[in-house]
Amino acid sequence: MLIDFFLQFHPVTQALLATLFTWAVTAAGAGLVFMSREINPKLLDGMLGFAAGVMIAASFWSLLAPGIEMAEQLGHNPWLTATIGFMGGGIFMRITDRLLPHLHPGLAMSQSEGIKTSWQRSTLLVLAITLHNIPEGLAVGVAFGAVAAGLPSASIGGAIALAIGIGLQNFPEGTAVAMPLRREGMGRMKSFMLGQSSGLVEPIAGVLGALFVLRMQNVLPYALCFAAGAMIFVVVEELIPESQRNPANIDFVTMATMTGFATMMILDVALG
Repeated sequence: MLIDFFLQFHPVTQALLATLFTWAVTAAGAGLVFMSREINPKLLDGMLGFAAGVMIAASFWSLLAPGIEMAEQLGHNPWLTATIGFMGGGIFMRITDRLLPHLHPGLAMSQSEGIKTSWQRSTLLVLAITLHNIPEGLAVGVAFGAVAAGLPSASIGGAIALAIGIGLQNFPEGTAVAMPLRREGMGRMKSFMLGQSSGLVEPIAGVLGALFVLRMQNVLPYALCFAAGAMIFVVVEELIPESQRNPANIDFVTMATMTGFATMMILDVALG
């Protein structure tokens, strides 16, 4: 039924609807501030670990593997295409990480990254999660654009599975922005609005990703692998370290990460 619903729309509209869903889940995570000022640190670590597992699985099952298959179908060198795209995604995120001012949750202002600025702590926290969400929205858009190319390795079910997986892992990201702001004394509504705003970039990135691959289908394999590389960068550079700051929670977080991976794998295999 879900697949039939998406099939009635243009690929760009499909990407928009899917990324609006992922943004809505970010907002739901931020909405926890209306129920509490605090969240159990162990639970939040586990949620971030789960998100990391989802992103790792999505990077391979939904992006990298289809990208390699598409490269073969289009007559490209598959290992070279995958390497260029994957590393390109990581390099892009590294440059963005160096330039965009941002602050990871739980860190002092002196530990902010990117170009030095006088922006408020709340703005820097939002930008940190926004940085996560750029490759996620791009990945969903590229996945739906790939379906329109008609290649066997791309399916509407796989694109929907990717959107659901990214939506699931967006929940703790919304919480990770809104809850620290609430804990520091900011009002519930303002904390929520700032938390959910970090996900607004996903519909923008999703639509742009779909439009790009629809107009330049020869770069589809590169685009899929690029999105995979960008997502892996976010996982290794930010999500895993953030989830494992407390040594006492490492075993719990590791199992949560594996659960996230298994969940995304099931979604992709079942729907894709």
